[in-house]
Amino acid sequence: MKILQLTKKFPFPLKDGEVIAITSLAKAFKALGCEISLLSMNTTRHFFDSKQLPDTFNHYHSTDLVTVDNRIKVVDAFLNLFSNQSYHISRFISKEFEDKLIAILQHNEFDIIQLETLYLAPYVDTIRRYSKAKIVMRSHNVEHEIWKRIAENTATSAKKMYLQLLTKRLENFELQYLNKYDMMVAITQRDLNFFKKLGCSIPAHVSPIGLNTADYLPSEPTVDKTTFSFIGSLDWMPNMEGLRWVLEKVWPKVLKKAPHAEFHIAGKNAPDYLLNGQWDQVFVHGEVPDAAAFINQHDVMLVPLFSGSGMRVKILEGMALGRVVLSTQLGLEGIHAKHQENVLIADTVADFSQQILSCIEHPQIIKLLSKKAVQFVQQHYDNVVIAQDLLVFYQQLLAENGPFDIAPTSIS
Repeated sequence: MKILQLTKKFPFPLKDGEVIAITSLAKAFKALGCEISLLSMNTTRHFFDSKQLPDTFNHYHSTDLVTVDNRIKVVDAFLNLFSNQSYHISRFISKEFEDKLIAILQHNEFDIIQLETLYLAPYVDTIRRYSKAKIVMRSHNVEHEIWKRIAENTATSAKKMYLQLLTKRLENFELQYLNKYDMMVAITQRDLNFFKKLGCSIPAHVSPIGLNTADYLPSEPTVDKTTFSFIGSLDWMPNMEGLRWVLEKVWPKVLKKAPHAEFHIAGKNAPDYLLNGQWDQVFVHGEVPDAAAFINQHDVMLVPLFSGSGMRVKILEGMALGRVVLSTQLGLEGIHAKHQENVLIADTVADFSQQILSCIEHPQIIKLLSKKAVQFVQQHYDNVVIAQDLLVFYQQLLAENGPFDIAPTSIS
């Protein structure tokens, strides 16, 4: 099966959930005998120097990269207020990217063209003109829902009104394109149910994010001194919303009973709020060169999310590395782990702080959950098994064109 993957950011280095989700599936497709090609934007916001690409990044049959200026510009944002277009989407509309897409489609035939996130939807009509391939939207989350939650949690009235306007336009765009694809692939059942409620009537499938679990080497928790961590993009509003909640409400309660507890924060684009804040026993590391090494240095990973949809890949990575994950219920969307069996779950200040204190006071909890977390990810989130299930669904979509062979896996 020949698959073209379109992405709004180059899927390397593997430092955020979207990139890991894209790369993990692409590698699994290759392992299953597919010929997979990549056309990616190289945006100003997430620019990657292709000269730094390692030789091990060799799972694509062909790779094309197009520079796209997607900076948020004050003048453009202001003028957008007088249009009906979604400013979220318009920043990813590029003539250069479209021209490259047309050239690829004119010289190649594909069975599936997989759009990674809603931001590639503006190119559906172009694909229809130049290709007979089936178009699949792989939705990493419900985009407008994330922004709706952010707007609801914004206190400043002027900013709230602006975010509500942008969110409404993003919602209109998402609804407009909902049935323009040939197939919808959602990361979670909850997201798929949401799309169906909105009117999605095309063939649809749930395909969670998987990991190549062999790449993750779990280490035994030391628990000599239990430390806590957070890792994620620090310019993503849901992450900062959750961190504020921990720093301002949860952490002070923890320090009253455990004054020597440590909370370590890593991630790119740390705002002044974090860098200049006077936080007791909080250590802001900024962007770290090796996310797995950072995760492994600390026993418990905190995931305090109250906005967002889709799956948090960092939770799977933390569990695969044998770390204990303490998350809100929303943070665990799409990951069917259970409280005190594979993970810890808390949604209130009192419960979240109490779970942190329990990890400090009862280190045996950490050792027990560590082993169960590794087993859980290995059993339920292997990327090749998940990709094979998705390819079977693609075969059904392509049935009118004849069957396609899927190479057998070595999974036992």
